[in-house]
Formats: sequence, C-alpha cells, structure tokens
Amino acid sequence: MTIKLWANSADSHFLEPEDLWRTRLPKRLAELVPRSEKDPDGKWETVFVDGQAFRRRLPTISQEEFFAASHRAPGSGDVTKRLPDLDEEGIWSELVFPSLGMWASSFRTPEVLREATRASNDWAKEVIMDYSPRLLPTAQVSTLSIEDACAELKRCGEMGFKAVFLTVAPHPQQKDYNHDAWEPFWALAEDIGMVISFHIGTEPIDMASGGAAGVMYRGPGGAVLNYTETTFGGQRAVMKLVASGALDRHPNLKVLVSEGGATWVPFIADRMEEGYRQHSQVVRPKLNRSPKEIIYSQVYASFQHDESAVHAMTAMGYNNVMWGSDYPHMEGTYGHTQKTLHHLFDNVDQKTRDRITFGAFQELFPDAPLPPAPGTVAPAAATA
Repeated sequence: MTIKLWANSADSHFLEPEDLWRTRLPKRLAELVPRSEKDPDGKWETVFVDGQAFRRRLPTISQEEFFAASHRAPGSGDVTKRLPDLDEEGIWSELVFPSLGMWASSFRTPEVLREATRASNDWAKEVIMDYSPRLLPTAQVSTLSIEDACAELKRCGEMGFKAVFLTVAPHPQQKDYNHDAWEPFWALAEDIGMVISFHIGTEPIDMASGGAAGVMYRGPGGAVLNYTETTFGGQRAVMKLVASGALDRHPNLKVLVSEGGATWVPFIADRMEEGYRQHSQVVRPKLNRSPKEIIYSQVYASFQHDESAVHAMTAMGYNNVMWGSDYPHMEGTYGHTQKTLHHLFDNVDQKTRDRITFGAFQELFPDAPLPPAPGTVAPAAATA
C-alpha cells in the first residue's frame, strides 16, 4: 500500500457566490456587473456587462453537466467542505485564485471595477482567509486604473493578503506591463512583500468578437490548440517585467505564473539572454543583472501533471518549480491527486520532491503551515 504524499498547491480556485457583486455593490453599480440571459432553447445566451452585450453559443453538453465536470469537488464553493477535500487529496496549504475575477477585463467603468474588486477582497478575507491559515486567497485589483490598483493593493496588504492576482495582460484601456506607468505598483508590491501571481488563460476578453474567452482557433484541433495557447500569456507577462527592467529595479519582488508548466522558464531565460547579449546595441533599458539571473531568482512557475516540469529543476537548474492541483477544475488533479504525486515523485530524490511540493511555496509564503510528513493522516484539529 503506497504511503500518502502531502503537498502545498500553488494553484487552486474558489467559486464565489454568483450574486456576490450584485449584493455587495450599490444598485447603480450592481446593474453593470456581468449577468446572462439564456435563450429558451438553451443553445445561446446573451451576456450583459458594463453597458455592453454579446451573444455566445453555450456548450453542447447541458449546463448541469458542464458545471458538474468543472466544479465537481464538494469544496469548490463551500469552504466548510474544502479542507476535508484537501485532506483526502493530500493537499495542505493552497493559493486560491478567484472565479468572478476572470471578468475583470470586460469592465469599462473604473468605479465599477474598483468597487467589484474591493467587494471580492472583503468577501475572500471573511470567507476564505479567516476560515483557515491553510487557505491563501489572492487579492484582486483593478487593471483599468493603476491608481486604484495601488490603493487596493495597500489595503489588501494591511488585511493580510500575501499575493495579488493579475491577469496575464492588463485591461485593454491601460498601458501594458512593460510601461513605466506600472512602476508605482511594482514598487508598492515589493515594499509590502506581495507576490505577483499571474494565472494563465486570463487574457482580456474581446467583447467586440463576442466575448469568447480563450478561443483563438476554430475547426480541426481547435480544443487542443486553444488549451495549449493559454500557456503563452504567462510567459509574455514575465518577459515584459524582465525586459522593461521592472524586476531588475525591484530585486525582492517575486512573480508566480500558475498552471503554465515550468519547462518554459529555462528556455525563455536563455532566449532573452541571447537577445540581450547579441543585440546589446539596441537594447533599452540596460539591466544590472542578466535576464537569466533575474528570472531564476525572482520567477516561480507551477504545474500539475507534466513530468517535464520536474526535469526543469533536476536537468536544467531552475530551482523555483512549484506544484499545483488546479482544484477543482476538470484539468486539475482532483480525484487522482495521490496517483499524480506518486507518478511524478516516486523516483525523484527527496530534496527535489520537497522543494517542488512545499519548499518553493514556503519561500514565497513563509507563514503558510507546513504539510504533514508522508504517510501522516491529517490531524483533526487542522481541518479548520
């Protein structure tokens, strides 16, 4: 009988109440947050958000089937059931990303987005963070207004948040992450000690094209093409922060890219190193450290299934590899976490396994509780 392995997860999600924003915002703002109306035949829906509307075809499977597949874990939206789920799976502490927050780029009115993120953060503090030190929700901030983002980041730091969720690209109405306009935000995050947490697949929603989030390809192979495409946004975000000098100017600022694998990190580091060296005559700004040194010391990356991610550490010397369950999503490990952990780590030396399953996590979040030793049953007192 195999022993139980425990790990901290750098990637999970919580399904907030669907009416969270509508119930917590003033009526004049609540009317602008996302809502949908389904056609009587159940094949299409109209989504309304901040004075905009678009039509989209619903999945061919029923909404009930889709919901069941995406959020089948009992604790996906019920914090009282979450820790028993995690105990069963062998997950101890976890970084928790939002669900409603994925709509952030669809807003056009700064006040609505500011108040929506504030409401989400208050709710996450009350419901998730205060429930157990094992759950580390990510703060949400506006990417439509950098001033609003800084104000909310400061407030969230005072509330006890340790990481802030950013979409892999900012709001379409805002300067991109490589511009100096973001400098106050990076400086404040470094000063607070807030980890910048990018989650893949969070590119701004193109409302003009029907709001089809994550759909770039149609036709043969489209599902696999679109799924693979989601990984690239996190890589681009890191490239922007490195090439612009943001991470060089803020050496204590840490960046996490969740769910995007880890093997890309050594490649991107080498590619940027080559570009910086071979085209030095046109490179601006000049950096105090090489791109590779910056990336290897400040960028962390999480994966769930891919074996190559382990080799990024053992064969490529990239030490900031983290594991994540992607609980409760269907592409995550819920229901087979132990099988996945054993498959990944049974033939890996303990130093590597410990670093990936909890060491890098503890480096980013030193106050998070350490997982039990392998084979240990979760203490009853630790389930809350």
